[in-house]
Amino acid sequence: MNAHFLDYYLVLRLRHGDRDRAADVEAIVVERFTRHHDFSTTGLDSASWTPSGVGWWSSAALSRTMRLDPDLLARVVPAARSSAESAYRRLGGGQLPTEAVLRTYFQDHQPFATAAPLRLGPAHPPAGFHERRVYRVLFAKDLRADQVAGLRASWRTPSGDTTGSAASGHLEKDGDRITWELRRVGHTLAWGLDVTVLLRTGAAEVVGPTLSGLTNVLRQHGLVPVSTERFS
Repeated sequence: MNAHFLDYYLVLRLRHGDRDRAADVEAIVVERFTRHHDFSTTGLDSASWTPSGVGWWSSAALSRTMRLDPDLLARVVPAARSSAESAYRRLGGGQLPTEAVLRTYFQDHQPFATAAPLRLGPAHPPAGFHERRVYRVLFAKDLRADQVAGLRASWRTPSGDTTGSAASGHLEKDGDRITWELRRVGHTLAWGLDVTVLLRTGAAEVVGPTLSGLTNVLRQHGLVPVSTERFS
């Protein structure tokens, strides 16, 4: 996923535990994470629309509640823009505004507390690399066993993986090496994607697209991203 694209969510009219994905859409939420130059998150912008409302409105409190309230979280479904367009049109909104227009509705910014990266792992990169970075992308919601199996197959997780992760993968590009592990965190209340980046080249262009791409894969599996932190 391009880092400049927006994230879309459909909020369904569902009771907690109801799995009827054909239920009516109650609201559409559009979000964008703001980021440091190293791609860790600094905050979150959002805008929402309901068919009974008076147009688009912005609420940092809603974005927080989407990730913290179990009943609301159960009704939040990550969606592609095409799905948001269909829902918006079906609910009488007409043509969904362009992303440039949607960004103008971001009025209530939610800042994240920031600090210098914590040190996780060795202080120096392995021989042949000039920098080592470790990121954790935190997610709300849960994954079914078949979704985890699908991720393992897609990422080609070795069957004898002994890292303790639910799924893992790796990528090498122009000499840079990136590995990632998906695991439960916070006493199994959330999921964390731990991404280790070893940079051989002088540039770090591979980091942003890779973090965004992995995050989008997990959004497509139903998880809701919370933040991206850097640990080294």
